[in-house]
Amino acid sequence: MSRTTVSPLTTEDAELLVTAARTAAGAAGVAVSVSVLDAGGHPLAFRRDDRAVLISGETSTRKAFTALQLNAPTADLTEAVLPGGPFHSLPTALDRPLLFIAGGLPVHRDGHLIGAVGVGGGAPEQDHGFGAAALEALERADSAA
Repeated sequence: MSRTTVSPLTTEDAELLVTAARTAAGAAGVAVSVSVLDAGGHPLAFRRDDRAVLISGETSTRKAFTALQLNAPTADLTEAVLPGGPFHSLPTALDRPLLFIAGGLPVHRDGHLIGAVGVGGGAPEQDHGFGAAALEALERADSAA
């Protein structure tokens, strides 16, 4: 039986994700924190803009964790967490609450989940856009390689 090998998310990939998200946020005049987790939920990279509020660091990490845990952009989950929604009172692993605010996106390579990026500091739709810009930069780098 053969196994398909998927390249994991590297620290170089993580730094590219952080730089691309911060560049997109900077172009919009928004101070953000960016967190990148590998497929196991371990931190690979984190940067907080000095002008960002301190809580944005925890927010970006929780957004990335939520996106990784559910393998979905957190922006797609907003309706699910409203009162009466299917995830409203969902218990979570590791006794960490999920944070269902846009800005967390899973990172895939060759169709496999390899990590997640989370952006915190701007409005939810802005954070989602900054994360999406980071994913596009990683896809371009993968295509060029």
